[in-house]
Amino acid sequence: MRSQHPVLILLVLTGFITVSFITNLLGPIFPELISDFGIGLMLAGFFPFAFFIAYGVMSVPAGLLVERFGERAMMLFAYSLSALSCGLFVLLPHFAVAMLSLFCLGLAMSVLQVVMNPLLRFAAGSEHYSFMAVLGQLLFGLAAAITPVIYQQLTALPSDAWLYPLLLWLPATMPWLSLYLLFAVICLLMLVWLWFLPFPKHTATEAAAEPESAHHMLQSQWLLLKNRTVQKFFVAIFCYVALEQGIANSMAVYLQQVHQVDAASTGASAVGQFWLNMTIGCVLGLLLLKLFDCRFILLIFGTVSLLLLVLGLSGDKPLALWCLPLLGGSLSVMWSIIFALALNSMPGQHGAVAGILCSGIIGGAFASPLLGLLAEQLDSIRLAMLLLFVPLAYIISIVFWARPLVNNQNWWASRQRQPAAGLEDVA
Repeated sequence: MRSQHPVLILLVLTGFITVSFITNLLGPIFPELISDFGIGLMLAGFFPFAFFIAYGVMSVPAGLLVERFGERAMMLFAYSLSALSCGLFVLLPHFAVAMLSLFCLGLAMSVLQVVMNPLLRFAAGSEHYSFMAVLGQLLFGLAAAITPVIYQQLTALPSDAWLYPLLLWLPATMPWLSLYLLFAVICLLMLVWLWFLPFPKHTATEAAAEPESAHHMLQSQWLLLKNRTVQKFFVAIFCYVALEQGIANSMAVYLQQVHQVDAASTGASAVGQFWLNMTIGCVLGLLLLKLFDCRFILLIFGTVSLLLLVLGLSGDKPLALWCLPLLGGSLSVMWSIIFALALNSMPGQHGAVAGILCSGIIGGAFASPLLGLLAEQLDSIRLAMLLLFVPLAYIISIVFWARPLVNNQNWWASRQRQPAAGLEDVA
């Protein structure tokens, strides 16, 4: 089963970059949001919550809608909703509009995630999907790393730049709105590309000539929800996002409370290194996926993550400052491999399956509040962060129960097949 569509691959990889830009826009502007809206940290915490909770609301319906209307229609809807949400916030920069805008952006991003993962599997071929998914994660990480740089460049834009006249429409006290304006422009450009891009007749959904009835679609969705394989991979996605967000959001506070590290400088730098290491880890993952089975790579990266987490939470300050940021590298390939194993374990309905899996991203909305609650109850953030071993253990367990119908193409598998072929020739 192999289908190569380079233009579709380029479209999806570009989509990962746009999703990363929009998903990570809160990072560089978070202090400005708090200051300009005059709100506290607790109320500001509802900004990321509004974004991530949208995944739980939209992902499963998006899977059904992709099966019904196809990838192009749903991507057009997602980019249209994104452009409108960003544009609305630029025109009406108020707290309530910010919440609505972030929720709508979360809805749009969940649709894109549901569409792009099965579409990439179709475009690249199922045996190459693991590799391409990690490449997408690499681009996602790079885009996340340069979002603060783009923000700094926009706020210091010279008057002779071609974008400068657009910035004159923004309130002088809210230069961070330039990011929303830029993302609206990017979404409009993606809409133009999608409108003129010819999709192949049979895409990832492999829809039948006659559309399914609503009753049949709901019946199929119910069967998928009861499928043990789908359920186990949903939990895996939930665990991964909870683990990633739990580490990234708790790291600076842990270093501050346990090792008396300045959160605004050294702590923030450690978090930045975490995301940078995630990008570097993806590069290593791309090489390893050409050499070995993705389950073996997941085992290695999971074991390294376990070791780094133990050392980071039990060691002294230098060890913690070294091990905790390195967790970004060891977590880097997990999302892509889990998603690839899930889709390659199912014979069909990949759009609907992707919808169920993406709803697991809601794990990011609950990780930090739960860790915070435990830290207050136990009066120790170190003890609270021991909870992170639970999702990590589940992710490692995938290696032992995953049974994909299609394995990633790799050197080790081809090497194992060569002796058998030679014996057949001799016989």
